[in-house]
Amino acid sequence: MNAAPRARLDRLRPRTLRAKLTWGLVVLLALSCATVGVASVVALRSYLTDQLDHQLADSGCLFPSSLRQSADTQQQRGGDIDYGDLAARWRADTRGQSIGTFGARLDDGQVTDAAVVRANRGTAVTLDAADAATLNAIPTDGKAHSVAFSSLGAYRVYACTGKDDDVLVSGLPLAPLQETVRRLALVCSLVFGGALVITGVAGALWVRHSLHPLRRVTDTAAAVAALKLDSGEVTLPGPTAAGDPRSEAGQVAAALDRMLGHVQEALAKRHTSEERLRSFAADASHELRTPVASIRGHAELALRHPGPVPAKVERALDRVAAEAARMSAMVDDLLLLARLDAGRPLQRDRVDVTRLVIDCADDARAASPDHDWVLDLPETPVTVTGDAHRLAQVLTNLLANARLHTPAGTLVTVRVARSGPERRGPGPSEPGSRAPGPSGPGWCRVSVADDGPGIPSELRPTLFERFTRADRRHPGTGTRGAGAGLGLSIAAAVVVAHGGTLTFESVPGSTVFTVLLPEIPL
Repeated sequence: MNAAPRARLDRLRPRTLRAKLTWGLVVLLALSCATVGVASVVALRSYLTDQLDHQLADSGCLFPSSLRQSADTQQQRGGDIDYGDLAARWRADTRGQSIGTFGARLDDGQVTDAAVVRANRGTAVTLDAADAATLNAIPTDGKAHSVAFSSLGAYRVYACTGKDDDVLVSGLPLAPLQETVRRLALVCSLVFGGALVITGVAGALWVRHSLHPLRRVTDTAAAVAALKLDSGEVTLPGPTAAGDPRSEAGQVAAALDRMLGHVQEALAKRHTSEERLRSFAADASHELRTPVASIRGHAELALRHPGPVPAKVERALDRVAAEAARMSAMVDDLLLLARLDAGRPLQRDRVDVTRLVIDCADDARAASPDHDWVLDLPETPVTVTGDAHRLAQVLTNLLANARLHTPAGTLVTVRVARSGPERRGPGPSEPGSRAPGPSGPGWCRVSVADDGPGIPSELRPTLFERFTRADRRHPGTGTRGAGAGLGLSIAAAVVVAHGGTLTFESVPGSTVFTVLLPEIPL
């Protein structure tokens, strides 16, 4: 089968359960009606045929016998017979014969007489060679047979042997029988067709009413599917109350309600655990800031001691100060994430993203002069509404990620552009997308691209999660990626808090991080 007919058949195939049940009901009824109709027609045809056979058997060959007797009488009265004038040859005995009765006499395979009863009298008929051959082929076995004459139509005939060894053929027309059968077939078609239409409409309404509880189940499932279940407090829809629990739809609804109850309980426990964890992280970060600052201050104070300090002690104090500074930055990051998770509002000021990118790029160039830094900025400034300090932290983290995880000589390009309406989501090259992208006019797009080795495939699914680190040695640099693995998670959280998205695309030789933020017109 070609693709086009297959596609048309596929479009006609019922899709929904309601359509399948309705079509199944109609098809089963159609098969039943067709079976009843065919059986009725066959039974009626067989019955009427048997009636014709009995009628032929009862009459025997009386009518064709009268043809011979009439011919003999005519010959006795008038001498020779003019066989060209068949009407003058005899006066057939039509008593008790129905209209359309056929009679014929064959002598040595030749049709000598043939007539049909019309208007209670025998009327001679002329048979052609094909009809004569048909008569000669009728066996004299005492059974009736169906034949078709070119001039008379279909007949049920009976042949017997006369007293002079000639063959006498008697027949009754099949036209009345066929007309009766046709009328029965037409009546069955009309009645069964109307029954199919009425049953189809009524069945569709009944199936729709019966499956209405499943519609409530579907609506509830769709409402649950539309909820954001990955984080935060979630309130699931209430019970579906989908009818009798003894029915299939009621059982499905009850199972769904039980499942949603378990899910609601699990989500509530998860939310409580997350809240406790966030509270703990915030409290711990807040409490750690003071001792970490104290350790850092004492280490710096010890390093400033005017007296001689052994080299090993000085080295140890340097490490203490460095690790205390690193721990202090980590504590600040954890505290920031805890505040963002808690939904703390950020400052809402007018921020010139173009100026912010220039400042952050200058800092990155100073921190890593062995990289090639390129800025691609629009002619007019691009401004957004947000927290300038936090947005600067986003850019700083992205630039630090580009310079710390790529070897010397890597080209890093920072672009700022205006973007029209679009919607972005996770894809094969963007497994770390945080959320569906915004849509609508006026968006600020900031991208940080590098031609480094790319992000390892095993890190891409969890790149924006906390404490995800790419600790690997870069060829030619001898350095490892530093940090606690919080930079990208902080950047993503800050961007989401500003109503934007942070996505990435990475292949060997090309890594691009893209920030989309709602722009405000100048």
